[in-house]
Amino acid sequence: MARVVRAGLIQAGLGVPAQAGAERIRQAMIDRHVALIEEAAGRGVQVLCLQELFTGPYFPAEQNDAWRELAEPVPEGPTTRLMSELAARHGMVLIVPLFEEELAGLNYNAAAVIDADGRYLGKYRKVHLPHCAPGFWEKFYFRPGNLGYPVFQTRFARIGLLICYDRHFPEAARCVGLGGAEIVFNPSATVAGLAEYLWTLEQPAHAAANGYFVGAVNRVGREEPWGIGEFFGRSYFCDPRGRILAEGSRDRDEVVTADLDLDQIREVRHVWQFLRDRRPETYGRLIEP
Repeated sequence: MARVVRAGLIQAGLGVPAQAGAERIRQAMIDRHVALIEEAAGRGVQVLCLQELFTGPYFPAEQNDAWRELAEPVPEGPTTRLMSELAARHGMVLIVPLFEEELAGLNYNAAAVIDADGRYLGKYRKVHLPHCAPGFWEKFYFRPGNLGYPVFQTRFARIGLLICYDRHFPEAARCVGLGGAEIVFNPSATVAGLAEYLWTLEQPAHAAANGYFVGAVNRVGREEPWGIGEFFGRSYFCDPRGRILAEGSRDRDEVVTADLDLDQIREVRHVWQFLRDRRPETYGRLIEP
């Protein structure tokens, strides 16, 4: 019997002014995403991923300590607790990207993984942090992730995570594959321009090179006053052959869904024996400084 999982991605715009203050923005974004989670549940989604730093704007567009008010503990914080309740209510696995506070002044760009019975399974912390103009000042807010590349056994599939900039590093994509991931989610905040042509190039290539499904999530709209560009949406799923299965719009809140036949992973890997033919003993230079 085929192992088919209905997976979903939520892409959404900010919807309130970035000057509204952290608490008002957080509540507005949670309300917006709860409604979209309910929509996804109504469409039979079993595994659902939200966008990077979903409770706020992409605030690393500037360096401003006021945004640290969005940080919260994971899993002890209120958003993880709420999402655990929603996961249990809908029998749905949730991937929840958050601004994590481990200790006061010690923060990560992270994502909690919650199983379909509401159990918190663990978290991933973004490993590669951009720090460059215009408007990607992540090292001002976050430490690099220190949990490696975990893979989470959920009710429906083995889930791996990369967050946004991590997708530019094929070593990271390989690590989650070697960890046994069947679906790799990449919640992102990506603007039009230089990165857009890579958006549907890199991750389908990772999917094909490693033989797994990828769910790539991007927010939508322009977030003023920063003007770093248009978050162009186009969230999508691709299969282990690198083919795009479903893709969202550029400019609207949306739940993007696809039915993923996990048996296809075995079929593809039996044809393309990339894992068998690896030569890790020749790759030492990859881990040299």
